[in-house]
Amino acid sequence: MSAPAPTGLNLAQQEAVNHLHGPCLVLAGAGSGKTRVITHKIARLIQTGVPARRIAAITFTNKAAAEMRERARGLVGAPAKEVLICTFHALGVRMLRQDGAALGLKAQFSILDTDDITSILKDCGGTTDAATARQWQWDISRWKNMGLNAAQAEAQAQDDRERLTARIMARYEERLTAYQSVDFDDLLGLPLKLMTEHPDVRQRWQAALGHVLVDEYQDTNATQYALLKHLVGGADRADARFTAVGDDDQSIYGWRGATLDNLRQLPVDFPTLKVIKLEQNYRSTSAILRAANNVIGPNPKLFPKSLWSDLGEGEPVRVVDADHEEHEAERAVARIQSLRAGTAESGSAQPHSREFRDFAVLYRANHQARVFEQALRKAQIPYKVSGGQSFFDRAEIRDLCAWFRLWVNNNDDPAFLRAITTPKRGIGHQTLQQLGVFAGKYKCSLFESLFSASLGSVLAARAVGSLHEFGRYVNDLEFRARQTLGAEAARSFLAEWLKEIGYEKHLYDNEDSEKLAAARWTNVLEFCDWMAARCGGQIDDAAGVTTQSEIKHLLEVAQTISLLSTISERETDQNVVTLSTLHAAKGLEWPHVLLVGVNEGLLPFKLSDEAPPGGRADGPQDESITDRLQEERRLMYVGITRAQRSLAVSWTRKRKKGRELVASQPSRFIAEMALDAKTVKEDPREKLKALRAEFAKKAQASAAAAAAR
Repeated sequence: MSAPAPTGLNLAQQEAVNHLHGPCLVLAGAGSGKTRVITHKIARLIQTGVPARRIAAITFTNKAAAEMRERARGLVGAPAKEVLICTFHALGVRMLRQDGAALGLKAQFSILDTDDITSILKDCGGTTDAATARQWQWDISRWKNMGLNAAQAEAQAQDDRERLTARIMARYEERLTAYQSVDFDDLLGLPLKLMTEHPDVRQRWQAALGHVLVDEYQDTNATQYALLKHLVGGADRADARFTAVGDDDQSIYGWRGATLDNLRQLPVDFPTLKVIKLEQNYRSTSAILRAANNVIGPNPKLFPKSLWSDLGEGEPVRVVDADHEEHEAERAVARIQSLRAGTAESGSAQPHSREFRDFAVLYRANHQARVFEQALRKAQIPYKVSGGQSFFDRAEIRDLCAWFRLWVNNNDDPAFLRAITTPKRGIGHQTLQQLGVFAGKYKCSLFESLFSASLGSVLAARAVGSLHEFGRYVNDLEFRARQTLGAEAARSFLAEWLKEIGYEKHLYDNEDSEKLAAARWTNVLEFCDWMAARCGGQIDDAAGVTTQSEIKHLLEVAQTISLLSTISERETDQNVVTLSTLHAAKGLEWPHVLLVGVNEGLLPFKLSDEAPPGGRADGPQDESITDRLQEERRLMYVGITRAQRSLAVSWTRKRKKGRELVASQPSRFIAEMALDAKTVKEDPREKLKALRAEFAKKAQASAAAAAAR
């Protein structure tokens, strides 16, 4: 019996949705409706009898998971709550909380953040230099993503620096074990270890999952692919039920371990793999897609495809040249103003092109934002910088999260040290140092050491009394948080707790600016409201640890905090221009995009001092340069395909290098777009002149009308 065609899907999308038995790779070009395919496939699986609880859809960001969850609910209603829709890291948390005991990990383990890791590595490596510790962190993360432990990393170390880092990694791993804590890389590596070394756990998870869908498959690293193979029953099953959705042309995260080898290996490991291409683009005009296809053309193809659109030719892609960065920013502002007034390209303002939210300025590196911020402020145009400081990275939020982590896991030493000193409670650095020595000697956590009968032999009675008081207070808070159920109870508890520890006074005492202290206190109150809302079940858990909107106790909500990088509910649709790096813009789209700083040395980023002008590799020694150039070309492709209706690409003749202006060349990618030279040049200064004349004309007309009245 043939399956009915899902409403509103094209033929390729229907084929992907209806392929339910056996492995499937959906090559989803930019704007081709991949999320639509995934959510319709979830609905189709449920329709054919697969229980919702046996379907897992794995993606890469909390935001993408939340959007997918919302769309699935719109299609299938209540059963969508039972589908496991989450990030790879959230799936790892779920697996470790459920089965981590097999690895000696208790269910209430802590997830360390970047600052905690840097601090631990400084201690392990005997340095006070944060930059050195961060370099160790990068190396350790790379090794973990390759599936190596400290001993294996040392065995394959290339030089003395790597051998030293591997030894530091061994000490770091010991600390994590002692703290009953993991880092983000462990959320992938430890579940893989579970599946590899414990057949009973592996069989239980394979039985629990009837179909696994993986979004953004091209961004997976080696560990994630190995984990996927275990989840779907290994690489030897012709009927392995999974759907990988991705696009090799949008693989831009090689620097953090993502590898196209996973796409190359898929048909090898799964010979019955069904490959389906989605090439119809629903986002961009033909002019924009032609530029995108031309740019990506020189890259070698794993699975050749070419995007097309029936949205019409649209406006030509514009190339704007500028004298220097400030000039480039002025031209970008002029373009935004003229498009909003309807004086660019089409000659008439359409209602949806008047909003600031319809515009994005995209660039290769964060430092490029500053000059555009200055130009937008000068023109009084509202904007936001995407990918800025996470709400959870603010000091006041990290303070509160340290307390929550300590309630959940008393062995979390970094959380203990932050909580006991914020706000200050009369327990000095010397006392804590002696407590640390004591804990190290007896190989126990700082919290556990508080109640040791022999602690009095190394600390004065007054210090021991203060530590006991703190320990009893943490235990009391943990007990009360476990009993605090629902939104109102949580809101009341948090308000009372903040008053007890005097946190508002702490903020005002430690800030020179009263205005800044007030802003930080507002963040705290907003955070508490957000926590309370989660306790009330009003908001789905974006971390994916649970997908049910059920009432929770405060301690349960506190367990999920470490996984959330942003508070997605705070991200309202503001009417502002977006400034964003190309990496942060992936997955997003805007009617009008300005792709700026498209110069050699920026996009593509400087490849090598020895790289040939054409960027071609002439031998094995240039292999890494070739790979990097191909990834930079994919990054340009991603930038172009963010645009729906209009795209302007700008470059500067000179760029700042230190305090000097040096000559600069347009990116090779501009030539690769193969645009019609007769139609692409524009001078925004002329557009702005016309815009000002139009505004003056309107002002005169208004004045005349007012005089007539």
